[in-house]
Parts: sequence; C-alpha cells; structure tokens
Amino acid sequence: MKPFIEIIGLGGGDINQLPLGIYRKLTSEQQVCYVRTLDHPVIQALQEESVDFHSFDDIYEKHDHFDAVYHEIARTLLDTANEKGNIVYAVPGHPMLAEQTVQLLIQSQEVEIEIVGGQSFLDDLFSALKIDPIEGFQFVDATSFSRHHLQFEQHLVFCQVYDAFIASEVKLTLLEDLPADYPIYLVEAVGSKEESIQEIPLVELDQQMQLSNLTSVYIPPIDKEKLHHQFYRLKEVIAALRGPGGCPWDQKQTHETLKKYLIEEAYEVIEAIDNEDDEALAEELGDVLLQIMLHSQIGEEAGFFTIDDVIYSITEKMIRRHPHVFGELEVEDETEVIKNWEAIKKEEKRQQQQSILSELNKGLPATLLAEEIQKKAAKVGFDWSEPDSIWAKVCEELEEFKNAGEYESFDAQEKEFGDILFAMINLGRYYKINPEIALMRTNQKFIHRFQFVEQKVKGSERAWESFTLNELDQFWEEAKRLESE
Repeated sequence: MKPFIEIIGLGGGDINQLPLGIYRKLTSEQQVCYVRTLDHPVIQALQEESVDFHSFDDIYEKHDHFDAVYHEIARTLLDTANEKGNIVYAVPGHPMLAEQTVQLLIQSQEVEIEIVGGQSFLDDLFSALKIDPIEGFQFVDATSFSRHHLQFEQHLVFCQVYDAFIASEVKLTLLEDLPADYPIYLVEAVGSKEESIQEIPLVELDQQMQLSNLTSVYIPPIDKEKLHHQFYRLKEVIAALRGPGGCPWDQKQTHETLKKYLIEEAYEVIEAIDNEDDEALAEELGDVLLQIMLHSQIGEEAGFFTIDDVIYSITEKMIRRHPHVFGELEVEDETEVIKNWEAIKKEEKRQQQQSILSELNKGLPATLLAEEIQKKAAKVGFDWSEPDSIWAKVCEELEEFKNAGEYESFDAQEKEFGDILFAMINLGRYYKINPEIALMRTNQKFIHRFQFVEQKVKGSERAWESFTLNELDQFWEEAKRLESE
C-alpha cells in the first residue's frame, strides 16, 4: 500500500475564513503538520493555539531558483511519507492553485494524495477589484513566467509577488511592453481584515515595503493601440488592409506582383547594414517582414498556408538541422556545423533530387545565381583548387570578348561578356567575396564620389559642359583622398 499525504489548503486570508472542518483537523492532529512556509496569518494564529508546524522556509535560502526549491520540498515530503506512512501538508490558498509542490507530488505517483479544503482567494480578488473574469483573465505565478505568454488585453494577475526581487523581475518584464507610468494595483491580504488595494505606477512596483506571501499585482487590460510592437497586432493590421474596407492597393496584390518589392526591400536591408545604420536596419527589416506577412495573408485567403505554417516550417527546420543544439550531436567548430547541415539537407531532399542543379533558386539575381551554380558544381569536385587557373580563365574570357567586339555580332559579344562575369564571380568565390554585395558597395562608392563631383561643379558656378574630363577626374581623385582620411 502506498504512503498517504493529505494536502490541506489554508485559504487566502486570516483564520476567520478557515472552514470549521479544516480548523478542527489542524488543531486535533497529533502529528506535526508540514507547511511550505510559516509566513501565513492562519499558521501564525494556530501557533498561538500551540499547533506545531514544520516549515520549509530554510530551503528557500539554499537555492537560487524556485524550481529547485519546489523540487527539494516535494522530495523531502515523499521521503518523509515513505518513512512515516501518512503525513499532513498545508499550503496557502487552495492546493490546486499556483502550488508547484502539490503538482510535483501528484506527478510522482509514489504516494496517495488527498486534497482537503482551502478557499481560493480568487473569488475575493474578483470582488475586491470589481472585475468579471468572463471578460478574459490570466493568473500568473510571478516566480515562473514568460513574457511571451502574457495576454495584455485580458485582466492579468500576478501571484506570489512576496519580495522586492520578485517584484523587480515582474516590473522589468512588464516594462518591455508597458510604459513606466502605466497604473497597476498592489493587492494585499485580499478577503481578510487587512485587505488593501493600492494604485501605483508600474515603475514603482519594486519600491514597496509591504510585499508578502499575500501580495498580488493586478494589471488592467491594455488597449491594443498600445501593443503595436506585438506580432499578433501586425497580423491583424495586414488582415485589415487586405479585408473588406481595407486598402485598394493591398487588396489587389498577388504573389507575382509582390516579387519585385521583396527583392527591393532585401537590397535596402543590405544598404542599411553597409551604412552601419541600426535605425534604418530596423525599419528595413520591418519592410521585409511586411512582405512576408502580405504573402502569408494571400496564402491564408486562398486556403493554401498561413503565417503559422511559415513559422512552423522554419522552426522545425532549424531544430532538425541543428542537432548539436537541440539534440545530442557534438561538433567542434563551424566547419563541422556546415558539413552536418549539408548532410541533413541532402537527406531531406534525397527523394526529390533529380540533378545536382535541380534545387537552384531561379529567382535569384544573376550574380547570386551564378555563385550558387558554381557552389553546387564545386561540391562534386568540378572546381579549380588554386587561383592561378581562375585568373587564366578570366584573362582568356577578356581576350575572347575583345575579339568578339571587333569581329562578331552583338549576340556573340553579349555571351562573351557574360562569360567574363561568370569567371570573375568564380574568382570572387575563391576569395570568399559575395559578388552582389561587392557590386553594391562599388555602386554606393560611385554614387558618393559622383555626388562630390556634382557639388564641386555646382560650387564653381560653371556648366558641366565647360569642364574637361581631366578636370572632373581631379574632383574624383579628391573624393577618393577624402575617403581615405
């Protein structure tokens, strides 16, 4: 027969709220009652009546994390029950409400559990705050929560805000989403004669001196207009733009019409990176995200896919292709990571692959597509291993283009010029230079220098036509010198 633990709830207030049956059970028990903490008005009142309790308050001092505290308490209770056969364990409030130790005891399956009494303080809390939970209510353990799980458009209550450290953690997390002066409510000993409700600005939460085990923090629902930084608001806005009464331009877009905008926005992101402009980078990444959201909304309207499918797909892929992070595989360096990535990717595509070049993204700009073609061929050994041969190929193509320019048709010239570019991209790949980024940087450099020349011409009050190429080139060289200073 399994040992037996009787778990008693002490309620959320003082001893006057304790049911008579629970009171008699606690005062008539001959054995010691184990309690998670002595810091509760019911226990303090019963101690005055000579009721003995064994608390686990000392365990809180041993650990840096509450999870470790709760596991040690549960383990101690299980070991004691196995030794003594039957024990009584009392917790604040109701045993099934925000009591991690109780959940651990239930999950262990080592003992028989009986839950006895314990008034939840939620009824008194709703009455004190005059809120209706049917409007939406979230109850959060302040010692263990994630910001991304908080529902700010609902009534939000944090329990177990019993010291300044916990209050600070709650405050700092909430400040990620709410203004510092947002009004919140400090609720103390709800339902008892010491009940108090104090409105304070969020920023002052951890400056309160009356925090205890009976302290809760209430966050009133927040207008969605103040939550524009949250992902679900972006989804709602995009749906509204595409929906009835939305924007005529957005409503007309298709996957095809949006292609050019995705390419343009991606290039603007690269430009912001090159300019080391973090503010512009954040804005341009937002523009890329807009394109993703529009494509996803179009897919959802057609019944093919949603943004959730997009997120699920990339999340699954990242977990699957990083077994050294999410699995047990061990790697030594970046080279091994890339090798494993390619092996996993190859296995994923094994059934579909018809050619080494079948997985190419034909929508890439020509320079990037050329680089990808060369990378695919290089993986099976079709590549030069040293730069001299590549340089020789570049020179060969330059000579062929020169001859074509003198003796052949425009079509032949165009083909030979393409060969030069392809050979140059191959050379850049050897030196790990991305051709698209390299050319973009050259474009920006030309723009900057040419604008300097423009300023010089305007400052001279002479017409462009009056300058010789040599004079203009002197301005150009001056721009180069200024860049190097």
